[in-house]
Amino acid sequence: MSPVLVIGAGVHGLTCGVVLAEAGRQVLIRTAERPRETTSAVAGAMWGPARLKPADRVLYWATLSHAEFTALARDESSGVHLAPGRMAARFDLGDVVPPETKLVPDLRRCHEHELPGGFVWGYRATVPLIDMPRYLDFLLARFQAAGGEIRLGPVQSLADAVAESDTVVNCTGVGAHELVGDPGVHPVLGQHVVVRNPGIDEYFIELTDGGEFTSWMPHGDRVVLGGVSLDHDWRRTPRADLSAGIRRRVAELEPRLADAEVLEETVGLRPGRESVRVEAERYEGARIIHDYGHAGSGIGLSWGCAYEVADLVEG
Repeated sequence: MSPVLVIGAGVHGLTCGVVLAEAGRQVLIRTAERPRETTSAVAGAMWGPARLKPADRVLYWATLSHAEFTALARDESSGVHLAPGRMAARFDLGDVVPPETKLVPDLRRCHEHELPGGFVWGYRATVPLIDMPRYLDFLLARFQAAGGEIRLGPVQSLADAVAESDTVVNCTGVGAHELVGDPGVHPVLGQHVVVRNPGIDEYFIELTDGGEFTSWMPHGDRVVLGGVSLDHDWRRTPRADLSAGIRRRVAELEPRLADAEVLEETVGLRPGRESVRVEAERYEGARIIHDYGHAGSGIGLSWGCAYEVADLVEG
C-alpha cells in the first residue's frame, strides 16, 4: 500500500494522521503551516453541541469524539481536561436541547440565580476543554511515534497531491475554497484575547446567532476570552476594536477577568459551509477523501470524522 497523503496539520489533519498511522498505514502530512500556526491552535476550545448538517452524521461524529476526549482527560500530557461551566442565552431556547447533550451525565438547567444579568436561559454541564497549543503538540508527538512523517510545504493543487499519492486526505479547512474550488466553503473569522488566569476554573459560553458573543475558557494559567464570528472576513491580523469589545463583554459578566494581564491576541478563520463534507471522490485515478467545513465545531467533531476518514481510506 502506498503512503496516505494528508493535506493540512490542523486538528483534523493531525487526528486523521494519528488514526491512520496507529492503524498501521504509512502517512505523510503536508502542510503550509505548522500545527501551532493553524486556526486550530487559536481555538477556545471545548467539546459541545454542534448545530451543523448533516445532523445524523454530526451526532455520530460528536459521540465518538466525546468518548475520546473524555478518555484523554485522564492523560495530563494531552492538554484535555473536564471542566464545569455554563452555556447560556439572552433569549429563551426552550426545553429542547441538542441530542449530543445526552452524553453529558451532569447536564441540568440553570437556576435563575446562576445566570448573569440579561440572560434568561442556560444549562450547567461538565465537558472536555482542550488547551489547543498543548493538544496539537500531543497529537503531533503521537503521530510521529506511530511512524508518521510531517513535511512543511504547501500543496498547490489536487493534481500535485495525486502525483504524490493515490490516496489523499484533504483537511485544508478554509483552504479548500481554493484547493478544490469549493465556493461553498468560506471564512468565519474568530478572534480571542488570551489572559493570565486570575483564578477561573469554570467555562462560560453565550449561545447566539449574532456576530458577537461572550465566552471564556480556562486552561491552567491562561484563559481564552471570546468572541466574534464574522462571515466572509479573510483578515488574519487581530483588530483592536474587536479585542476591546471582547474584554468589555467579558468584564461585564466576570469582574475577575476585567484587569487580567493580556498575554496575546489571536485570529483564526473557521471553515464555514452549509454542511460538513466528509466523503470520498475519484480524481485522475486517485482517491481523495475530503474532511472540511466544520465551522466552529472542528475540534469537537475531530475524532469522529477521523474514524470515518480511516474507514473511507480502507474502503
